[in-house]
Amino acid sequence: MTLIALITGANKGIGYETARLLGERGMTVLVGARSEELGQKAAQALREGGVDARFLQIDVTDDASVQRAADHVGAEYGHLDVLVNNAGIVGDVEGARGGPSAATRAALRQVFEANVFGVVAVTNAFLPLLRNAEAARIVNVSSEVGSLTFMSDPEHPLHQLATIPYPASKTALNMVTVMYAKELRDTPIKVNAANPSHCATDLTRHTGSRTPEQGALVSVALATLPADGPSGRFWGDGAPAADAELPW
Repeated sequence: MTLIALITGANKGIGYETARLLGERGMTVLVGARSEELGQKAAQALREGGVDARFLQIDVTDDASVQRAADHVGAEYGHLDVLVNNAGIVGDVEGARGGPSAATRAALRQVFEANVFGVVAVTNAFLPLLRNAEAARIVNVSSEVGSLTFMSDPEHPLHQLATIPYPASKTALNMVTVMYAKELRDTPIKVNAANPSHCATDLTRHTGSRTPEQGALVSVALATLPADGPSGRFWGDGAPAADAELPW
């Protein structure tokens, strides 16, 4: 039976590369995107590359959109094998990128709506379909800037970063990951957080030193974990090797 994978925010960047790599492994990939135009374009490009890709309209900040997407996948396939919660933003309102004292309620709301609330909404909507799969995998695309250990270590390169909305949203996402893993620990479903590191994408304004494909590799590894693989952990390159696990 063909495995079905949904990747949110898959019309570009790390999400697109995650869809491509999973598709190359034989999965049917659902290209989750808000924009029909961009999503269809991405799905078409994947199909031209030999991937079985289908566009799925989904806005993770809109509950009605999320439920419509879940209903469609349920009617079409009856189950979901892989959910990669990749959609995320840094924010484009005042206070989203400035220092802590510049943070605004509007910036926090905008970023958390997509990066945290959206992940919970999507996961809950698709959980019945994930339970219908033989052994589903949930991957939450987090970031090393969400690590309290890294961010509080004066010797770590990230220590110089001082802003609230995006890092705090990824710290919250890490906790979300832990809690789902605890709830699902007696099921075949595995839930893990992935750190793609600093990639050159629209989100980073193309300042990253890594390619989107390199960033997607950890999500792909976690999406294809064997039955004895880990759950409830935070991973970087090389997952699930022990030295690839990151501190919360």
